[in-house]
Amino acid sequence: MSSGSSAPAYVPGHGLLAGKTVLVTAAAGSGIGSSTARKCIEEGAHVVISDKHERRLAETAAELGVTGIPCDVTDESSVQNLIAAASAELGGIDVLVNNAGLGGTAELHEMTDDQWSIVLDVTLNGTMRCTRAALNHMYERGSGVIVNNASVLGWRAQAGQAHYAAAKAGVMALTRCAAIEAAPRGVRINAVSPSLAMHANLAKVTSDELLAELTQREAFGRYAEPWEIANVIVFLASDYSSYMTGEVVSVSNQHA
Repeated sequence: MSSGSSAPAYVPGHGLLAGKTVLVTAAAGSGIGSSTARKCIEEGAHVVISDKHERRLAETAAELGVTGIPCDVTDESSVQNLIAAASAELGGIDVLVNNAGLGGTAELHEMTDDQWSIVLDVTLNGTMRCTRAALNHMYERGSGVIVNNASVLGWRAQAGQAHYAAAKAGVMALTRCAAIEAAPRGVRINAVSPSLAMHANLAKVTSDELLAELTQREAFGRYAEPWEIANVIVFLASDYSSYMTGEVVSVSNQHA
């Protein structure tokens, strides 16, 4: 579906997360979450995945050979159950990857309160709930890493995306502020900010015309493969980023 340069060869694991335990939210299906879970496994981690969609979660968990725990990030009790159950399964959570998010397209003058609220509740509030629960767990252990999934739309404008852009900008601000609080407790918090990563679910809800327009903005003339985003998430989760916290790393090659 893209022109320009082709995707590079898949990068094999190098043991960057050997012995680590990792929880990835919104990891069912074929997107960034499942790719991140797969990369973490390849890097030597013991992984648990979560998703609201129980059938797809079970399928992905079986494919990856990991435990899947259903969770609705808009529900506090569900989030608390996830952290407790994942901790019990893993023997403690070293890394949390907050991948849950919800998009949609609506121009602001036509956007309903419900359209605005559900995107903010999943994308921003859900990240906050999972971060809050994980911090209480990690503070007790004296260590941990959280990686949030933001978006270049937290910085850049796109028509029809006011709710999503506002939510992702909020994820960036949440990342920075939580990181300052968490640093004295031995916990690092960073975020990735992808531009365009293609997977089956995005293709279903995005027109060919919009995909072509977005792809043309990329310097490489193509969208990212989900595993290319996952590679950067793995870096931020690993000890190779030990001096980084409160940072938002753009995973993009868009023209200025």
